[in-house]
Amino acid sequence: MARAENKETASPTAKLVADVAKRARLRKKMTQDQLGKLIGFSAAAVSAMETCAQPASDDMLVGLERVLGDSMGIFERARLYMRMEAYPPQFKNYALLEQSAVRLELYAAFVVHGLFQTEAYARALIGGGYPTLSDSRVEELVEARTARRALFGREPTALIELVLEESVLTRGIGSEEIMRDQMRHLAKCAQRRNVTLQVLPLDCGLSGEHAGDRGDINLVETPNHERLLFLEVQDESLLISDPAEVSTRAQRCAKIRSQALGPRESLGLIKRLAGDEE
Repeated sequence: MARAENKETASPTAKLVADVAKRARLRKKMTQDQLGKLIGFSAAAVSAMETCAQPASDDMLVGLERVLGDSMGIFERARLYMRMEAYPPQFKNYALLEQSAVRLELYAAFVVHGLFQTEAYARALIGGGYPTLSDSRVEELVEARTARRALFGREPTALIELVLEESVLTRGIGSEEIMRDQMRHLAKCAQRRNVTLQVLPLDCGLSGEHAGDRGDINLVETPNHERLLFLEVQDESLLISDPAEVSTRAQRCAKIRSQALGPRESLGLIKRLAGDEE
């Protein structure tokens, strides 16, 4: 009965993956155990995927593409749709835009931007939020969030510019070890050729100006060179295309960058916070 219920409640993508994977496995005359060994999963995990008792994870989809995909790319494509289904409703439209963007201009005032979070930082942040989520939902959201990092190595290359409030770097999330690893990850990201990472110092406002006092900004340039603005506050989101509003936020973002530390100085600060002195 439980399996029948899972089949009914499974997402359309999970059902498609289950059906295609089973048909491809049988066509190749493989048992569930044989397929599992080839993709690094147990026979029970393969069975759970085929009956929709447990949707395929991102790692399983990679394995299925390698073993059963026959160069069609169906399981690779399913990775995107599975991630979309895992995201909260208010984030789904932006997630698609983010992955196809040619340029991102980002400002994060409260926590490390999701695109730059480590798995452990994301788990501590999501698991410690409210309302309380089940362990399985936390893991689903963590996997979906960390999968976004594929954008860093995507071809064609996306230009990513991020400014973080210094308070974000010192606000403890999870544990000291998690924060050290997060700082090291930020430092690694900052050294990518397509990433510019700057820190807005705590004493920014002492100059009489603080352009980032109104919260996070996400500006996206699409492949068609349209500029869009995404705002998310208290689980509510807005996707804005009005040129005047987008322009205002773009100017604000530029002002924030001008008030931030330079990329080299920012990298040095992040390394010091990680305990890795230059």
